[in-house]
Amino acid sequence: MAGHSKWANIQHRKGRQDAVRSKLFSKLSKEITVAAKMGDPDPDKNPRLRLAVKEAKSNSVPKDVIDRAIKKSQAGEGDEYEEIRYEGYGPNGVAVIVEAMTDNRNRTASTVRSTFSKNGGNLGETGSVGFMFERKGEVVYTSEAGDADTVFEAAIEAGAEDVESSEDGHIIYCADTDLNEVSNALEAALGESDSTKLVWKPTTTTELDLDGMQKLMRLVDALEDDDDIQRVTTNFEADDEVMAQL
Repeated sequence: MAGHSKWANIQHRKGRQDAVRSKLFSKLSKEITVAAKMGDPDPDKNPRLRLAVKEAKSNSVPKDVIDRAIKKSQAGEGDEYEEIRYEGYGPNGVAVIVEAMTDNRNRTASTVRSTFSKNGGNLGETGSVGFMFERKGEVVYTSEAGDADTVFEAAIEAGAEDVESSEDGHIIYCADTDLNEVSNALEAALGESDSTKLVWKPTTTTELDLDGMQKLMRLVDALEDDDDIQRVTTNFEADDEVMAQL
């Protein structure tokens, strides 16, 4: 996306092109189970679960898989999972946030630390890079949802803070605590979104060339291949020419 926040492209690329689809389904299912366990099993009464189900649907997770994940929470599964955030630096000093959901904190910490060191990065303390990001709600629409003005008006009316529009689509940001309300209002105005989730939005970025991007992608791919890792976010910036060569 020209002019788009390219730090998000890693997530987009993996989410859309992951060869092992079942791994993605497993991670989304885990989030659904934990969300249902922490609140009401009815998505209409549980904002976190509703967002988890919405994100699963946007990634083509079948309804029976979603229903099964919710039922698991009622059967006692999900108790053992702990949510942990790791922070560190990748190649060329790129900031990296790793969100994990694990039943073995020691195993996951060891794997994450090893993956960073093997791929030119360094795992830091909690807070070591977090100050370079803001927690935000993100709602994505394709260009078919409307032109930039239409989407902007709907977003502001819904209580959003910012909109990034390009020929590829629209990315709408809001306060993390407002995501459920904003996404509901947007759905009423624009229809079903392409994606709705909480993200870490960089406030500063690090510019990378092709070599730097390739090194960073190796780190991100290695992290995302681990079953305990739910999401990886970085603050890289790269021009369209570099992105096209990946």
